[in-house]
Amino acid sequence: MKITLLFLFVVFTSLDAHSDLSKSDNLKPAVQLATKYISPDKINEYWISEKLDGMRAYWTGKVLISRQGNNINAPEWFTVNWPDIPIDGELWMNRGKFQATMSCIRRKIIKNKCWHKIKFMIFDLPKNTGNFTQRIAAMDKLIKHHQSHYLNVIKQFKVITINELDEKLAHIISNGGEGLMLHNQNAYYTQGRNHHLMKLKRYQDAEAIVIKHIMGQGKYSGMLGALVVKTPENINFKIGSGFTDKQRSNPPPIGSIITYKYTGKTLRGVPRFASFLRIRE
Repeated sequence: MKITLLFLFVVFTSLDAHSDLSKSDNLKPAVQLATKYISPDKINEYWISEKLDGMRAYWTGKVLISRQGNNINAPEWFTVNWPDIPIDGELWMNRGKFQATMSCIRRKIIKNKCWHKIKFMIFDLPKNTGNFTQRIAAMDKLIKHHQSHYLNVIKQFKVITINELDEKLAHIISNGGEGLMLHNQNAYYTQGRNHHLMKLKRYQDAEAIVIKHIMGQGKYSGMLGALVVKTPENINFKIGSGFTDKQRSNPPPIGSIITYKYTGKTLRGVPRFASFLRIRE
């Protein structure tokens, strides 16, 4: 009788441990987040990289998950020979290919053809205890040791003056890029917002909830003319630009959350020159 009870205890303990492990694979990763750009006193102390318009992803050392902790349905061959340590990065096709990237990743049935176009662009190592300069060296070493066509490191560079930084930003944007990321050379990886990591863009962006569709006129007759959206501050306003004809024919549904770009705000807090970017995934 004692042997039977002991056996049952071991079995149930083993099942519970396995259950906890499965849950831990889906926990939201403790990632580092950037703050808005503020001109630093010493720009030469910052590493700079292009801000990619892909999907933030996290390699646990075993599986790819999203920033929210959801499993990403990647092909098995995509992660062959990847290291068994956590990696923070971006699933990315190319400039201007955000929608194509998301369409590929969202598929329940894997489409190998589009995954062959995606790369996981590494921008940090969450568990590495070195400063960012040391982590760059560690990322480069990682790539050389774990060779994979689908695993790359985002190029990091430095500038000497703010004018040079502005020139780099202008060049990136004129070639279809989104902006720049600035990372202090001495900073350590920190969960949550880190003022040592900044994003620099020509415009600001934010999110809002779609509350109404306004039908178009003229060339957009029978299609979407504008969205009425509500910000987290309960400010309602219209967005009528930034849509493709396909998006006007099949607009973001009411209740969905969109990302839009804008340049400053009015005294009432309404975003100026707001333009649609994408549906938030």
